[in-house]
Amino acid sequence: MSEQRAENTDYVTFGDNRLVADLSGEHDAHLMIIEETLGVQINPRGNRFAVTGPGAARARAIEVLGALYERLERGSPLAPGDVRAAARHSEPVERASETVAFKTSKRLIAPRTPNQRAYMEALKATDLVFGVGPAGTGKTYLAVAHAVSLLLTGAVERIILSRPALEAGERIGFLPGDMKEKVDPYLRPLYDALHDMLPTDYVNRRIASGDIEIAPLGFMRGRTFARVAVILDEAQNASVAQMKMFLTRLGEGAHMAVTGDPSQSDLPSHEMSGLADALGLLENVEGVGLARLTAADVVRHPLVSRIIGAYDARDAKKTKRAPKQN
Repeated sequence: MSEQRAENTDYVTFGDNRLVADLSGEHDAHLMIIEETLGVQINPRGNRFAVTGPGAARARAIEVLGALYERLERGSPLAPGDVRAAARHSEPVERASETVAFKTSKRLIAPRTPNQRAYMEALKATDLVFGVGPAGTGKTYLAVAHAVSLLLTGAVERIILSRPALEAGERIGFLPGDMKEKVDPYLRPLYDALHDMLPTDYVNRRIASGDIEIAPLGFMRGRTFARVAVILDEAQNASVAQMKMFLTRLGEGAHMAVTGDPSQSDLPSHEMSGLADALGLLENVEGVGLARLTAADVVRHPLVSRIIGAYDARDAKKTKRAPKQN
């Protein structure tokens, strides 16, 4: 990579034309993400890019382009979410990627934000990790990626994925069908994550053999998790008693991740969320990891981050206006 400079414009050149095409994205979609995020204009001419805009923004855009190009050189593909995350965060994405990554059959999964990196490091370093934050921050996906990487390397013998069978105030007893038909809609995001990381026939075989188990939280009572990677997703919908039951299942050689958004509990208003209770009780307990993700870590459509920010701002105003209790 070489650089030249002219007034108000910086020029950066990359050596591999094939990688330059991947860097630009289809119809220059990746370049447009960087332009919109950083307030610059990028004009590609073959393998040479002219970056026009304010000085600091130009420098940041070139830093992002260089980091993404190095990622491509190492054989890691780029998705729009990777580009968006790299442009939004002040730390180059490659520094995070080099720190920790989870290898699955289909892809190498690396962090897109500094908070995701801290979360992934906690998953690798501790046997019990709480990953909390709003929708779209990757808290469930990264926990599943860690579990898959452990299974593929033989570090664990099985994966157990669980969710409370409670969504938007509805209980499964009122739904039609047998038990599997009742609970599958609640567990579909976990199936989707698995299929994104592993071949479909492999997932189906391991589910049939019991090496991968996907079940509602109520099925966990009375069990011990030994030599397994176990994830409790949507944990804000677990009661205090259910959370205690789940956490005390941890056995020898097990890795446990608990994910959820404490602000989105579907429990009755008078019932405390087991996730909120556990966070307050266990945050400073030795051997327990905690990673907090925010709207800045959203890796879905960029509008999701703005929607979360709007809700957070409104809730903050409500909190300020609430009368103090004597």
